[in-house]
Amino acid sequence: MKPAFLIAAPTSGSGKTTIARGLMALLVSKGLKVQPFKCGPDYIDTKFHTSVCGRPSINLDTFMASPEHVRELFLHYGKDADVCVVEGMMGLFDGYDRDKGSAYEIAKTLDIPVVLVVDAKSAAYSIAALLQGFLNFRKDIRFAGIIFNKVGSARHFEMLKQVCDDLQVRCLGYLPKDSSLEQGSRYLGLDFSEQPETYKLINLLKEHVDWRALTPKYVPNVGIFDSQCGNILFPVWEQKVLFARNAESFSFLYQETIDRFSSVRFFDPETEVPDLSGIDLLYLPGGYPEKHLEALVKNEACRKAIKDFAEQGGSVVAECGGMMYLCQSIMTDEGEYPMCGVLPYRITARKADRKLSLGYRQFELDGKVYRGHEFHYTQFFSEKSGKAERLGESPVSATQVFDAKGKPVATPVFSYKNVLASYTHLYQI
Repeated sequence: MKPAFLIAAPTSGSGKTTIARGLMALLVSKGLKVQPFKCGPDYIDTKFHTSVCGRPSINLDTFMASPEHVRELFLHYGKDADVCVVEGMMGLFDGYDRDKGSAYEIAKTLDIPVVLVVDAKSAAYSIAALLQGFLNFRKDIRFAGIIFNKVGSARHFEMLKQVCDDLQVRCLGYLPKDSSLEQGSRYLGLDFSEQPETYKLINLLKEHVDWRALTPKYVPNVGIFDSQCGNILFPVWEQKVLFARNAESFSFLYQETIDRFSSVRFFDPETEVPDLSGIDLLYLPGGYPEKHLEALVKNEACRKAIKDFAEQGGSVVAECGGMMYLCQSIMTDEGEYPMCGVLPYRITARKADRKLSLGYRQFELDGKVYRGHEFHYTQFFSEKSGKAERLGESPVSATQVFDAKGKPVATPVFSYKNVLASYTHLYQI
């Protein structure tokens, strides 16, 4: 049996990412092979995980994939690890439809226990009522224990520990309140270019958390992952794929997507001209191209090569930032910058036009069902009004796009020659 557990919290902002990253780093420092996972369609927390563990973090999502597929991913990527650590998303029971798609559903699907991270700032015995609710809300979930965050003092922790004693749940310890451990945010979430004080975090967890209870030596409460489970279904597609990749402008890729293809190469659209000969697919993922426009404009030969490839019938998948790169231009408060010109649209990233669009997306095109998610602030620019497009005014879509509950949304999908492009980050293509 191999230990595995999911780190969750009652709400977003409780500190689960800080503690998840810290525990991963601590276990790695003890010589363990830690396989990280992340619940939901998150590209940024996975970068923290990968940096800490030295292994790609894998997304687990029960809207974009079936429960069977989620289990296959967990077993495939965790097969040679010493311990598997899954970071949840939002609150434990928060999903796209009540608790559907939630961290709770992932824990239930994988049959792994939950470590609950609780923000204890300004909390005393009344937190017992909160914990009582989480511990008993669903009977088909197990809790490995509680870690309190933002604890003010040793005396404060003793009060919180009494709560766990009374509720008969294991108290795994706490993390003291420390502003230097709080992660900053920007644009689309956590700033993955910053690494908070990891060594300090590790030392605090060593001192205040019973981390040994989450290691291979403590099998009874946590060890549930059977590495001798038989064959794992993980087919690889015989295709040659060229991925655009840059630390920021083209960086949002699921590791599984890369691993699914038999032959993979990468190029940087800011500095390189791609060799597009002999490939089956050009993949332009999302990122922040609007923050690197001067470099993208300067590399005119790359933009021309991609346009020629698309116009000649080459297969292209472009998601969010990748779709923006295929458009006519991107506008900012500093000016307008020409892009590849494959799609006849202008994108505005001006501050006055920023509008958050987010959520799961699904659509059918040419007999195939696609699922993914959308998260962006940029918008299509209206030539007629001189403003960002508003709901219902987006360019004509090749198909109707729906949210997770089946309600239509205005997100367009473009199908031009052999180009598939959209603001939607696709899970499988």
